[in-house]
Amino acid sequence: VGLGNPDGKYAKNRHNLGFMVIDEIIKNYVVSPHINKKFEAILYFLDKNKLLIKPQIFMNDSGRAVRKVVNFYKVETKNLLVVHDDVDLEFGQYKLQFARGSAGHKGVESVIEALGSVEFNRARIGIGRPPAAAGPILVVTFATSSENEGPKDFLLLTIKQLKFKFIFFSNNKSFFPKSNQIKDGQREN
Repeated sequence: VGLGNPDGKYAKNRHNLGFMVIDEIIKNYVVSPHINKKFEAILYFLDKNKLLIKPQIFMNDSGRAVRKVVNFYKVETKNLLVVHDDVDLEFGQYKLQFARGSAGHKGVESVIEALGSVEFNRARIGIGRPPAAAGPILVVTFATSSENEGPKDFLLLTIKQLKFKFIFFSNNKSFFPKSNQIKDGQREN
């Protein structure tokens, strides 16, 4: 699942990194988007075991679309990967985690509430923070502002690294079989 906002005005900003990762992954496949109004999502069927999802409702409500797809296709949450932006990580850094809370990300919080579980994988991509004097309203403005469009070259490299990890690791039963966290490609103990 790539988290983002469906409105075109958000297409290239940092808050839509989840959608950007999906777009990068589908470049390696011959797929067509399946717009499903019932699921409130665009679905990409890569093969019988891989399905990419772009919820077509605003990020803070995206759990609703994720729950519909997960329930219909009987996806075990341990096999779910949610990709999203993260202001708590430096620009271009990423962390792969399993079974963690939302850390204040409203889109992830929506997914947790809708699924009733934190037992899923997450790829957190750093977008950095605005200057320290900024308050919470400014953080949202920073993430969604057209002045902060991406991806820059460094961020594009991060997206491509995550695409490789998805393609390589998604054949496993569990995305992270032995550790619950990988940071910048290195397993943390």
